[in-house]
Amino acid sequence: MLTKENIAFLKKSPSVLRTVGLKKYYGSEPNLVKALDGIDLSIDRGEFVAVVGTSGSGKSTLLHMLGGLDTPTAGRISVRGNDLLDLKNEQLTIFRRRNIGFVFQNYNLVPILNVYENIVLPIELDGKKVDEGFVEKIVRSLGISEKLNYLPNNLSGGQQQRVAIARALATRPAVILADEPTGNLDSRTSREVLELLGVMNEEFDQTIVMITHNVNVAQLADRTVHIEDGRIFAQAGDSFV
Repeated sequence: MLTKENIAFLKKSPSVLRTVGLKKYYGSEPNLVKALDGIDLSIDRGEFVAVVGTSGSGKSTLLHMLGGLDTPTAGRISVRGNDLLDLKNEQLTIFRRRNIGFVFQNYNLVPILNVYENIVLPIELDGKKVDEGFVEKIVRSLGISEKLNYLPNNLSGGQQQRVAIARALATRPAVILADEPTGNLDSRTSREVLELLGVMNEEFDQTIVMITHNVNVAQLADRTVHIEDGRIFAQAGDSFV
């Protein structure tokens, strides 16, 4: 059980992202499924963390919890010192848009918007002014400056994923959550996208949490967290153990 002291510590944590006793259960006995079964995780600003696990290990469920896309059965989640469970639905939607960037396997670009419009969409939805200089720096770093007027269906998979990364970065989020970001890409393009995530991590001091089943992909991160059966099985820095 999470005590009041633990909740207070969670809110005061210096970590950008932190979970305490995180659980997600489905169903009931005797068919109870423990997708997450007590995850304690702390991620500091500027870290590039890979969460590794086989299919059904709980890694995607964890990402959904970290991003405020689903509600845990028990435990707490803190982003920039804000407890996500304290936020009502509308508050959570706004907080998520301002503080959490998502990069999905399927890109999730809006097909009727061009590259530039896709990148700045979250900012405009928030009613904020676009920092044109910052966006220009991002697209230049990602090598898509010449593609700003293109529609997504005129881009390769690798280029679409670059646009998705740019969109995630544009709001200056506390953390970017990448869900199997190279899953639909060939090996060469996958390597390029992973290298770009590394550049974003270093150049923009961007905190990144990447979900993957690929151990080789995970080795490019600063730290790996291995999940099995909804629990953290092992952690390692710089390489997978």
